[in-house]
Amino acid sequence: MGSGFAVAVVGASGHTGRFVAAELRRRGHTPVLVGRDAGRLRDLRASHHPGAPARAASMDDPASLDRALEGADAVVNCAGPFAVTAAPVVGAALRAGVPYVDVAAEIEANRDTFTHFEQDAREAGVAVVPAMAFFGGLGDLLATAAAGDWGGADEVHVAYGLSGWAPTEGTRAAGRVSRRRRDGRRVVFANGRLEYRDGAPPAAEWAFPEPLGTRAVVGEFTMAEVTTIPRHLDVREVHTYMTVEAATGLSAPAARTPAGADGPDRPAETFLVRSGGAERRAFATGRDIYAVSAPLAVEAVERILTGRTGATGVASAGEMFDAADFLRALSPHVATGPLHGERAPGAEPPAAAP
Repeated sequence: MGSGFAVAVVGASGHTGRFVAAELRRRGHTPVLVGRDAGRLRDLRASHHPGAPARAASMDDPASLDRALEGADAVVNCAGPFAVTAAPVVGAALRAGVPYVDVAAEIEANRDTFTHFEQDAREAGVAVVPAMAFFGGLGDLLATAAAGDWGGADEVHVAYGLSGWAPTEGTRAAGRVSRRRRDGRRVVFANGRLEYRDGAPPAAEWAFPEPLGTRAVVGEFTMAEVTTIPRHLDVREVHTYMTVEAATGLSAPAARTPAGADGPDRPAETFLVRSGGAERRAFATGRDIYAVSAPLAVEAVERILTGRTGATGVASAGEMFDAADFLRALSPHVATGPLHGERAPGAEPPAAAP
């Protein structure tokens, strides 16, 4: 858009933070590079963002966060674990009176943001949008667009079709924090609430659009959609699935560096919204889940700063934005399949594995 906003990127030297800073610059905005390590920030500025402000800040030093946000029009938090960083950065954003967006996939951290800051953000007139990323935001937008005029559904099915996954150390650290918070149990959204379960997850198969095709998936592979979708859609069940290849990559020891935007990992998602005997489907495909998170977060910031929102205070992606219009704006980063209830060819509901 070239409107020249200054946007603070907390965790700018991390894997996702670098994508977000680059996307801001590509769109004509100025990334304000924020992080713990001043040396890494200087190196990032010298190599990719000459002239951009670089400011060191610590989560346990509110004054340093306030200084980091001086002059910024908005902040995107890319620094996990978000159980540690979300509250301090949201607090700084509210003090500065600027919008806050993060890319958190941590279920409990997102729930905390929705719960703890709802009143303060609404009273301050500040938009706060957690989980504005591949996990959480994209699924919420697709489910919202597919639901259309229904306003809800009996069930929402979300399947992540990743051909592989090389998680960043930040992703792994966030996963460890989440597992500790839930005592190693799995979390699902059932009966209109979060429930915790023990035991092995169910196995199934899912027919993704080509080129992935039918893949074995792990059921109850729950991510941030269980906090974003029920925020504004009337649903009783949110069922989630992950391709076995990707689930194995998450649990395996770190063995390789995550691919960048031009790397080999090519994620695809299929979303099924089911209500009674009727079904509505939508899907999206793209390359590299971390790179895809950048245009999601930056598009959100642009829309908030230009007044294209449908909610105030703390809201999920589907609450805050026109879902179908937002998804169309993500091209060419993300290609979407049928929206507003059209049939999505090749995207079938899961079949239990034999």
